[in-house]
Amino acid sequence: MLKTGTDGDFTYDLATDYSVSPDGLTWTVNIRNDAKFSDDSKLTAKDVAFTFNQAKVSASKLDMTNLKEAIALDDDTVVFKLYNVDSTFIWKLRYVGIVPEATYDAETYGQNPIGSGPYVLVQWDKGQQAIFEYNENYYGKEPYFKKITIVFSKPDTSLAAVKAGQSDIGEVDVINADQVVEGYRLVSLSAGMAHGMSLPTLKDMGETTEEGNVIGNNVTSDLAIRKALNVAINRKEIIENVFNGYGAPEYTAVDQRLYGNPDAKITDSDIKAAKQILEEGGWVDADGDGIIEKNGLKAEFKLYYYSGDQLRQSLATIMAEQAKKIGINIELIGADWDTIYSKQYSSACFYRQGSISPYGCVYAQFHSKESDGSYLNPNLYSNSVVDKYLEEAMSSPTQEQAKGLWQKAAYDGTNGFGPAGDAPWVWIATVNFLYQIKDDIDVGTPPNALGADLFINILDWKRTDGTN
Repeated sequence: MLKTGTDGDFTYDLATDYSVSPDGLTWTVNIRNDAKFSDDSKLTAKDVAFTFNQAKVSASKLDMTNLKEAIALDDDTVVFKLYNVDSTFIWKLRYVGIVPEATYDAETYGQNPIGSGPYVLVQWDKGQQAIFEYNENYYGKEPYFKKITIVFSKPDTSLAAVKAGQSDIGEVDVINADQVVEGYRLVSLSAGMAHGMSLPTLKDMGETTEEGNVIGNNVTSDLAIRKALNVAINRKEIIENVFNGYGAPEYTAVDQRLYGNPDAKITDSDIKAAKQILEEGGWVDADGDGIIEKNGLKAEFKLYYYSGDQLRQSLATIMAEQAKKIGINIELIGADWDTIYSKQYSSACFYRQGSISPYGCVYAQFHSKESDGSYLNPNLYSNSVVDKYLEEAMSSPTQEQAKGLWQKAAYDGTNGFGPAGDAPWVWIATVNFLYQIKDDIDVGTPPNALGADLFINILDWKRTDGTN
């Protein structure tokens, strides 16, 4: 229905315009009347309504529980009725692909999808490759490349294929960023994939989850500890050492999004300022062992990271080394995800997030909640002022108003989930996605912070030598 423009904001695709009722509960969307599916059938508002109603009852990861129903008023107009006001519903319009009501079969659609995009699947060798050809019925700009073959492989295998000249484009892991391939160039694209350490914000009061997992940590629940870590960490050094320079410092997890708040950031790599924060918070090295303490409590805690990810291990290691400079001892523990989830309410955990909808990466991450085992808000962070901003952002009648409230939730000058506020996280960096691209292929400029979705601007791609 919508797509992402070059500025990262929404622009029209299948939809021609939309409006929201004064109470925010009804979204009316008009769609273009020249759209067809790849099987030559006409796409109408009935197909749109069917798709969303089907998505609501299907067992998918897409949360459509707030959608009451979708109704086609005529061939070109569809109405979405919501149970509750939700400014982030616009992201559903961006990411839900429309299927044909007349021929849709949940059992077979995945094998033979019919859509209205620029390409149609013509061959799928599971686990190996998928071949797409130009959809002659596509209503939009005709792509330069009429055939795309996607080979399923990991970055190391992808790099090998590039070196052998078997691929025009290959994803590359940051650890191999320094490798030069003749006839190819390394392209670095921002992806907004934030890496960070969650810090439990509650004290250990002897409470546990229903599963018996401990809740609370008496060290990380101290605001001075959380703020000092954010100030002390040298994010640029970490990016250079771990990401080979291909990344950007991250402070709030959404710095690169349109709704990020620059005022929520802090000045980092300041050991002196960090030590002052700790000293003012009552943390001092009373026994001279290099670890600060407060009322007999040592400033030390465990940090869990997924043992199957070398990148996370490297990030965790350098963070622990930097924390020692301000007298904080971090014990690193590599573990599987089940163990990490069981420890997240009582120990620091290393996570990353890449959701671009403010619901997933702001509201669900920072709105108060009870322990539920989800990786969302693993700190059990709670601030009534922030909650109010988040709730108002969700119920905002316009995206511009919602944007201002998302930003205030990060920091309003006093309160906020950013490091200038309550600092429940030590966000470190966003890693770029790297690709070795053949010299004669121009992939244009994908929207900012969407580098993980390389094909997002596929219609702009071309081969500079004029061949297909």
